[in-house]
Amino acid sequence: MSLDIVTVMDSIESISIGKDSTFALLLEAQRRGHRLLYVLPGGLSVQAGAACAQVATLIVRDDPAGWYELGQRSLIALDSSHVVLMRTDPPVDANYLHDTQILSLAQRAGALVVNDPQGLRDMNEKLAALEFPQCCPPTLVTRQAPALKAFVAEHGEVVLKPLDGMGGRSIFRASHGDANVNVILETLTEGGRHLAMAQRYLPEIAAGDKRILLIDGEPVPYCLARIPQGDEFRGNLAAGGRGEGRPLTERDRWIAAQVGPEMQRRGMLLVGLDVIGDYLTEVNVTSPTCIRELDGQFGLNIAGLLFDRIEARHQQAELAAR
Repeated sequence: MSLDIVTVMDSIESISIGKDSTFALLLEAQRRGHRLLYVLPGGLSVQAGAACAQVATLIVRDDPAGWYELGQRSLIALDSSHVVLMRTDPPVDANYLHDTQILSLAQRAGALVVNDPQGLRDMNEKLAALEFPQCCPPTLVTRQAPALKAFVAEHGEVVLKPLDGMGGRSIFRASHGDANVNVILETLTEGGRHLAMAQRYLPEIAAGDKRILLIDGEPVPYCLARIPQGDEFRGNLAAGGRGEGRPLTERDRWIAAQVGPEMQRRGMLLVGLDVIGDYLTEVNVTSPTCIRELDGQFGLNIAGLLFDRIEARHQQAELAAR
């Protein structure tokens, strides 16, 4: 069974193939004989009521000297013959949301969209974790600086962050009595206009911020602990953290079991859970990473697990349409 894999992603010329999970997905799709179609930047549109994409055929190679080749360009209407991988990085801004609305039209025309565009719209990656309060550390989300300051005073040491960041950007560690708390809160909330999140600081971050990958609700048996380096408290790889693979703990599996069925129900086939110590801190649905690192350390094929599910779902849809 050969499929057309239509990939919406950040510019392919700028990726780091040794770390890029979308690239891992492209390599696996090509290995299975699927045709790769790369959506050119800004290439989604609606024409005559149909979701369309300006695409180029794509060949990928696991070679840092030349990892992609674009071929013939065309405008296609997205329908049941297509699997669409929606893999652009945050921010989830108006442009991103509009693209997911176009992909909902494609979904109605029969395309299999990974992840489900409705879920991408509904699930802010930080707020989504709070749908599972039994898994989370003490957390406050508000625009009100006095409430955030009271939270800092209550817990002594906290992490403060915006709801729309990624890669560790604009994350602050603050303590009660810190003279910078007021300016941090002013910056994050823009004077009370934007929501900010405060979470009790988890000293277990020193042992790593674990990324657990769920494939159609089921956890990969290993996680990547992203360990802060030097004087940095953030473990994000983009902030200089070191990635160390580990088997899932019993608590990790319990958290995955709490979150996985809901992700499966919502059609979120590839999800990344961020876990510090015993606590869930984020649910990443836009463009979860760490596939390449885990594959390399443990000899896995995580993209293969995902494409097993994609092919099974596509086949089920074809049978149901007959």
